[in-house]
Amino acid sequence: MSEFDFDRAAEAIRDGELIVYPTETVYGLGADALDADAVEGVFAAKDRDHSKPVSMAVPDVETAAEYTTPTERERAFMREFLPGPVTVVLERTPAVPDILTAGRDRVGIRIPDHDGALELLGRTGPLTATSANVSGTGSVRDLATLDDRIRERAAVVLDGGTTPGGGSTVVDVAAGEIHRRGSAADAIEQWLSDN
Repeated sequence: MSEFDFDRAAEAIRDGELIVYPTETVYGLGADALDADAVEGVFAAKDRDHSKPVSMAVPDVETAAEYTTPTERERAFMREFLPGPVTVVLERTPAVPDILTAGRDRVGIRIPDHDGALELLGRTGPLTATSANVSGTGSVRDLATLDDRIRERAAVVLDGGTTPGGGSTVVDVAAGEIHRRGSAADAIEQWLSDN
């Protein structure tokens, strides 16, 4: 991915359009996570039920804290496990639109451990962090398998080669609960019991 690719992708996000971008797990479908209309475009492209929230990707813990109200324990958890294949569920601020969280008061935060994704996030601000697939179909690790329905909706597709696959571990630190197990689940479980 070149500077030109990142510039095109950032411009598309500013224009309220969708992009496809690589992460350390699978390809993500990105839109401005703070723009309700752009987020609506993600739901439409994925044919996703509006009752299912979408996570938000940010470049670092400091940015996460601009849109959420993490406790000291949640901050310690993020410093330990992010960036990485982890989604941490935090109390959101009013800047985060209802459509992203399905009206809930908490939002899933991702900080991908992927240089290209972090470069992109540094240019765009918060992006939707959801897999670049139509709901009910498999996640995309290689752009050759990207569904035409997603490809046609995306203004820019960033090619990062084949991604490692897997999904992020979704954890609610405040509740001490893992909602979805991923590669770091055992270490997270240990941290939750020790802290």
